[in-house]
Amino acid sequence: MVQGNAFGIDLGTSNIKIYSLAGDSIMIEKNMIAIANKKDVFAYGDSAYDMYEKAPSNIQISYPLCNGVIADINNMEKLVKYFITDMQGGSLKPAEFYIAVPTDITEVEKRAFYDLIKDANVKAKKIMVVEKAVADGLGLDVDVKNSQGVLVVNVGYDTTEVSILSLGGIVLSRLIKTGGLKFDEAIRQAVRKEFNLLIGQKTAEMIKKSIVSLEKEGKGAVVYGRDIVTGLPVEREIPTDLVVNSLEEHFNTIIDSIKVILERTPPELGADIFRNGIYLTGGASQISHLAGLIQKGTGLKVNCAQHPVESVVLGLSRILKNDSYKSVAYAIEGMGK
Repeated sequence: MVQGNAFGIDLGTSNIKIYSLAGDSIMIEKNMIAIANKKDVFAYGDSAYDMYEKAPSNIQISYPLCNGVIADINNMEKLVKYFITDMQGGSLKPAEFYIAVPTDITEVEKRAFYDLIKDANVKAKKIMVVEKAVADGLGLDVDVKNSQGVLVVNVGYDTTEVSILSLGGIVLSRLIKTGGLKFDEAIRQAVRKEFNLLIGQKTAEMIKKSIVSLEKEGKGAVVYGRDIVTGLPVEREIPTDLVVNSLEEHFNTIIDSIKVILERTPPELGADIFRNGIYLTGGASQISHLAGLIQKGTGLKVNCAQHPVESVVLGLSRILKNDSYKSVAYAIEGMGK
């Protein structure tokens, strides 16, 4: 077990998840920052998200991550420092950091994750990198070091990562730019086309998350937006089947990517995958009908994660607590060796 102060960080586009070994706790906050007058940090995390789409023009609210990679390094450094300081009760102490990175990105982009921790002034005495899919597998209670042929599909906010794990490593991995944000956009477009109604991104996200319960109750989603014709605010009830149909195209993109990976999988691993099925995780994986359509499209059973948002950070916590998983983490040259 790692001694003393250590953190596992999963930088998601939408949410940042940080595990603290000292407190044995997980913090989940929106990965957002609000900057006032182009220089002052006005709010961050969930409180920045609360202001999103409502802030005046002098306050810029943004996600520092885009498509799974760091787009705004300065603001991301600020966020990491604020969150780590908060988790340590207001004062920074030297700590080890384990950070999850997607597999299917360039070495330069991977290096950016490492540099982010190094340059965020969080007193990092050691920085280790863990492939996101391996952490996912651990967080899903798969013994990734000894298992062969594990297919993990992580549907995130900006991207979906499809990976095949075997014996603690990644055999194949593919990152596609389809995720929760595209789902939200599709819902907004469908509502605009069908009802001449403009709705915000937050409203679309709320509809997406409530589909399962609305279908059970047999109700539509009641939303507020602006009528395109009159320009006035109105209330409308959106039928759930309109929402589900608008998402079908994106679901099919994910299914096609899984099929591409399966076609390239060595036959021996394919047999293991057939036995184990697909492990589905990630914040946007809980959306209604997705698991069923993947099962239908691939003919494989789908195991849905119990804690889809936290699976990567739960995996990082297992690495920090259990020495036998240490070998899946590696250092990028420099510190951490």
